[in-house]
Amino acid sequence: MEELTEVITAAEFHPHQCNVLVYSSSKGTIRLCDMRSSALCDRHSKFFEEPEDPSSRSFFSEIISSVSDVKFSHSGRYMMTRDYLSVKVWDLNMESRPVETHQVHEYLRSKLCSLYENDCIFDKFECCWNGSDSAIMTGSYNNFFRMFDRTTWRDVTLEASRENSKPRASLKPRRVCAGGKRKKDEVSVDSLDFSKKILHTAWHPVENIIAVAATNNLYIFQDKAN
Repeated sequence: MEELTEVITAAEFHPHQCNVLVYSSSKGTIRLCDMRSSALCDRHSKFFEEPEDPSSRSFFSEIISSVSDVKFSHSGRYMMTRDYLSVKVWDLNMESRPVETHQVHEYLRSKLCSLYENDCIFDKFECCWNGSDSAIMTGSYNNFFRMFDRTTWRDVTLEASRENSKPRASLKPRRVCAGGKRKKDEVSVDSLDFSKKILHTAWHPVENIIAVAATNNLYIFQDKAN
């Protein structure tokens, strides 16, 4: 174990090609394997990795770049990966860099030291696609979860809690204030509860229904009917 420098963190088969699978690693890399060439996947067909910016290198760089989840799109053309601070969408035909990067909670970058001390920096967040691959969802802290529209490039932060989960109640967007003067409807980054976290998310393959798991509670939300 002392010589172990990299571990597999997630794996998934291609939705249409049963011979193709991908697996991610703790060093932020993703390998695509084709079992037609070999049943033993110790050699990869494609290697996906985003070049690191040397100017942003820090003690936490390798930890926050570790991929906690990988998911193929329903179409099979793209895959999505989740690291600690962001969600990335990759085109299977382009290994050099992701085609999309969505910041989940960039405001936590200044809190990495505290998150390392309380072990939250090692939390493993999942991610998921909607049925048409036009939107993606992943979790965050304070029972917040994030949704990103890939068509309009709009994003929203919502909260799963007993207080706002009454039947037929609409979820109101939440905003986090990273610094400066906080507005009335914003939540200060210093007041976030890191013991409340949404690690698991799921999106119905056809309907606009989502499920998010917050500690020992499961919340199911449905798009409001007209």
